[in-house]
Amino acid sequence: MEDRSPAAPPEEFGGRRYNAYNDWVKRVHGGRLQKISVDAGFTCPNRDGTLGVGGCAFCNNDGFTPAYLRERRGILDQIDTGVAFMRRRYPGAKIFLAYFQSYSNTYGDIERLRECYETALAHPDIGGLAIGTRPDCLPDGVLDYLARLARRVPLELEIGIESCNDAVLEECLRGHDFACTRDALRRAAERGLSVTGHLLLGLPLETRESLIDGAGKLAGLPLDALKFHQLQIVRGTRLARRYRADPGSVPLMPPDVYLDAVVDMLERLPPRVRIQRLGSEVPPAQRVSPDWGIRLSRFPALLDARLGERETWQGRLFQSQKCHGKS
Repeated sequence: MEDRSPAAPPEEFGGRRYNAYNDWVKRVHGGRLQKISVDAGFTCPNRDGTLGVGGCAFCNNDGFTPAYLRERRGILDQIDTGVAFMRRRYPGAKIFLAYFQSYSNTYGDIERLRECYETALAHPDIGGLAIGTRPDCLPDGVLDYLARLARRVPLELEIGIESCNDAVLEECLRGHDFACTRDALRRAAERGLSVTGHLLLGLPLETRESLIDGAGKLAGLPLDALKFHQLQIVRGTRLARRYRADPGSVPLMPPDVYLDAVVDMLERLPPRVRIQRLGSEVPPAQRVSPDWGIRLSRFPALLDARLGERETWQGRLFQSQKCHGKS
């Protein structure tokens, strides 16, 4: 898989300066593709004692969980509620994917995974799956099963990368290194799975230089899409306790610095990588800091404006290389 660095934003960007996932969805599916969050009760090896307890330093899923999931209802009831809400909010939605979002949704035996996924697919409004997980929760048997499932229905595998820097991953108690991520991405791609990576910008020990280096590493890997998130301090996390004890130990990015960090990375990523998210919103009741006072819906315009100010675009500094070579 090779790309060439474009001399200008490619035409398929549709007038933007980056490859927006929603624009791609409209071209391919003819309308909006909407994810319906599902909590199937999974945990992760960094919580159940296999690797650790308490999770990663930044992690409290309540900060990103829709209110209806906290009622602990069955999968089909959750989907009913989620679909009704999304139809009111986005009347033009064409396809609904059941989004197994909370914790590591491939962390379990095949029979349990099959039961959860097939239950969701039995709902008449669900046309496919999005499955969030960690790179160390993707054994070959699970990937083989997901590949078979992906031949039946649209399936997006979402892998938490968070950082490409081993020191950062260790500092936030992630429980695996970047080599694990690289291996998971390649094994998933070998099976034809569509993979979206999650990045969390602003973690302790992360720098502009390490983010740029990380973009170079990701550029050589078989990613279909990326989600960018800014670090937010969420209540009930180790990072929240650290921040309250010493705010200076967790320097938080202001909006302009964050946008520049996203631009730095986009410049070095292949134009083919679709950008699914540009940030995230933790409910005020769950968020310790920062409060930017900016709604997530404004991020696309802000990013395009910043790319224009810097006279750059996604892929401008991308160095072509084979996805399965060294990175």
